[in-house]
Amino acid sequence: MKQKSILLTFIYLLLAFGGSAQSVVQSSKALIARVIPQHVRFFEVESIPNKGCGVFELESRGNKIVLRGSDGVAIASALYYYLTEYAHCQVTWNGTNLNLPAVLPKVKGKVRKETPYQYRYYLNYCTFNYSMSWWDWNRWEKEIDWMALHGINMPLAITGEEYTWYLVYKDMGFTAADLKGFFTGPSYFSWFWMGNMDGWGGPLPLHWMQSHMELQKKILARQRALGMKPVLPAFTGHVPAAFKSKFPDAKLKTTNWKNGFADTYILDAEDPMFAQIGKKFLQKQTQLLGTDHLYSADTFNENEPPSDEPAYLSRLSAGVYDAMHKADTAAVWVMQGWLFYSDRKFWKEAQTEALLKAVPDNKMIILDLATEIEPVWKRTSAFYGKPWIWNMLNNFGANTNLFGRMDAVAAEPSAALHHPQSGQMKGIGLTMEGIEQNPVLYELLTDNTWRNEPINVDTWLPQYVLNRYGKKNAQALKAWEILHRTVYSVPKDKYIRDGAESIIQGRPTLDSMTRWAKTKLNYNAKDLLPAWQALINAAPALQNSDGYRFDLVDVTRQVLANYALPLQRKIVTAYQQKDMAAFKKYSAGFIDLITDMDKLLATRQDFLLGKWVADARSWGKTESEKALYEMNAKDLITLWGDKECPLNEYACRQWSGLMNDFYKPRWQQFFTAMELDIAGKKPLDRAAFEKQIKNWEWQWVNKRKDYPVMPQGDAVAEAKRLYKKYWNKTTLL
Repeated sequence: MKQKSILLTFIYLLLAFGGSAQSVVQSSKALIARVIPQHVRFFEVESIPNKGCGVFELESRGNKIVLRGSDGVAIASALYYYLTEYAHCQVTWNGTNLNLPAVLPKVKGKVRKETPYQYRYYLNYCTFNYSMSWWDWNRWEKEIDWMALHGINMPLAITGEEYTWYLVYKDMGFTAADLKGFFTGPSYFSWFWMGNMDGWGGPLPLHWMQSHMELQKKILARQRALGMKPVLPAFTGHVPAAFKSKFPDAKLKTTNWKNGFADTYILDAEDPMFAQIGKKFLQKQTQLLGTDHLYSADTFNENEPPSDEPAYLSRLSAGVYDAMHKADTAAVWVMQGWLFYSDRKFWKEAQTEALLKAVPDNKMIILDLATEIEPVWKRTSAFYGKPWIWNMLNNFGANTNLFGRMDAVAAEPSAALHHPQSGQMKGIGLTMEGIEQNPVLYELLTDNTWRNEPINVDTWLPQYVLNRYGKKNAQALKAWEILHRTVYSVPKDKYIRDGAESIIQGRPTLDSMTRWAKTKLNYNAKDLLPAWQALINAAPALQNSDGYRFDLVDVTRQVLANYALPLQRKIVTAYQQKDMAAFKKYSAGFIDLITDMDKLLATRQDFLLGKWVADARSWGKTESEKALYEMNAKDLITLWGDKECPLNEYACRQWSGLMNDFYKPRWQQFFTAMELDIAGKKPLDRAAFEKQIKNWEWQWVNKRKDYPVMPQGDAVAEAKRLYKKYWNKTTLL
């Protein structure tokens, strides 16, 4: 039995770390078969040596297209280059066009592309919950193919981390009771891993941990087979509360994330146990999963260290690195640079330099996490000599909005690459908190991968539209030119971090926004309307395109979401003027708008609450597990925490099911209270209403309910109906 186990482990490691020319070719052919199964016979795959950061070639040979690459990612990138440049196809989360012509276009001569970026990073801790909480292998397999096609070779890989910690702490003598309040529920791992919270949304079933460790093994095997080098987690000091009683002499610090959650415990990096536990964790993880020697650790994510003394901060980072080095002498620390952006008052020049310089330059990589918003590298002397990666963050909380900085994404990576003071810029990456929205931004950023010059958006956009819809169309191009100037353009003289939400998603209020449902747009709402009109006009020619149908729904959704604010302001004015007739008219219109949006969103699986909830429940083995996961799924996107959590609506979504069953009843209750006040029957007590609605929200989060998991209705017909109904209304306001 023991020999069989050793043999299985050897086979797993061989598959996971395969890197021979033959294995590269085999993995690449398998990817082609998954992406375009009916055309796989027309492609030949060859491996070529890599003398730089990565290279691919493609050419025609007879009736075959030959794809060559330095690894599986390069070969997949060659395939995607062919699909986009020659066959005018596209693969995105929100609409895919793989309608290849019957006779594949030939490649004239030989095309050769080299990347100037050693690292092409992907994912943010938050993505694993805001978008990926309930993914199974089938969904992960699609995402890994997407990564390879788009040139990603350095993905963050933290699925199943909780099981490694479970084993480590069990080996250290911790009981199941000791750990019961430590692990969070599945929706909250990101913040558990980063040391922000313990226990919320739990207790976590052991079955979850075991099943997701097996899932992680599949993820890593596939990523490595394609030539990716996954970034695995390392110890940051976060320990269970029981640690203080089990090891009373340990040097522990309490810290609080300040978002309504209890204190967590951090083991000081100078305590001898820090290096011991860090070594134990990496040894156990390597035993289970192997390693590519890249480790993620963020010791003070949105939590300030207890001291700002540079000497202390140097010792702290030296201790974190030493724990990695003791287990793996080839360890490289990959640090999210979010703290330098989010807490700049603490991380001044002396503190930042002290934290970074304590680790050898070739043993640390910094992720400039939101470079398109603010390039932190420019005020840190390019991270004081450390290799660093230019990243686009763009989306917070997986919110549903049209937003982005297209011009910055097109030009600034190459500008930084060639800047005389950019130091060791070694890569580009995507670090969004949530995916499955704004596909144009992700196509644009990844199109930088195989070039070292800026992208001209004016010439890039027509190609994007052609690839997305499968044919040229003047109305569609007009729409996208408007989208470029409006939703995808942020004025340089204004600080705008992310996209606006609709007032619909805010907890009912007389104000024009709430803390997280911020309604201030980066453009004039009326300027978006011609794009909506142009997409409607393009329907006869493009209605069979999946990408077009998504875009039509998405732009219609955004127009209606924007319209909600002036409508809500009319409701407030009518209330303040005690104008009952106007109040009833506009409040009824507001409720009708929510109903219409729900019906529109129901036509696309991209916007279904039902799938999110059903996927969560599918992981449960028992009814209690299913109920726990359903609560996790609904809580994250509404209250976030308990009913007093200040993060409510941070991860809000415009989804069918959520519109009708959560946002609409909240506003209906508020309008009833306002109407009673106007009628002189009962004054509106806003504090009492907020208490009432918080209780209602908490009941909703914990309620058992199924929602549709399949789209209903026709997207184009529904968009046309709403255009006819709302066009005049939106142009008049």
